[in-house]
Amino acid sequence: MNDGLPLVAIRHAPTEWNAARRLQGRTDVALSADGIAAAKAWRADPAWAGYRVLASPLKRAQETARLLFPAREIALDPRLMEMDFGAWEGQSLAELRATPGAAAAERESLGLDFSAPGGETPRQVQARLQPLLCEIAAANAPTIIVTHKAVLRALLSLATGWAFLGKPPVKIAANTAHLFRLDAAGRISVERMNVSLLPAPK
Repeated sequence: MNDGLPLVAIRHAPTEWNAARRLQGRTDVALSADGIAAAKAWRADPAWAGYRVLASPLKRAQETARLLFPAREIALDPRLMEMDFGAWEGQSLAELRATPGAAAAERESLGLDFSAPGGETPRQVQARLQPLLCEIAAANAPTIIVTHKAVLRALLSLATGWAFLGKPPVKIAANTAHLFRLDAAGRISVERMNVSLLPAPK
């Protein structure tokens, strides 16, 4: 789809918890040394030069935005924060799936209504994102958001109708940006997923 307002969505660079496959959620984990190096190596498309930049206020997203767009003003918006994983933060899904009583599989089978104990559902993430999408559309200003994996998955769900059951229609790859479009009402559609942020090999 080529009509509509451009929206570029980027997941933060890696943290130590990413490397350990631990759920981060609202835990304010900073970028690892590898994450800082990755963000410094990324290159934004020159076509995005005039886009405004919004970021989650969590350190890992803020740091990524400032490394990728060092000369740009970065506005922070709490609606871009990662999904709250409640009591599961700091643990891995593999551990939780193997833990008797955690009911990880049963919770995951709820799709958009999945939540960790004391956490947030993807549907609730979408509910906080939708007003932001409407505001971006109303401002009619092409925008880049630097955010988190579960937020990207919530956007993908809004754009495609995927209900968080089974595999997503597109796997979100590392070192990439995701191009969406917004119509005047703030409805989102996919233009192109997994656009590399790495410089082309010489």
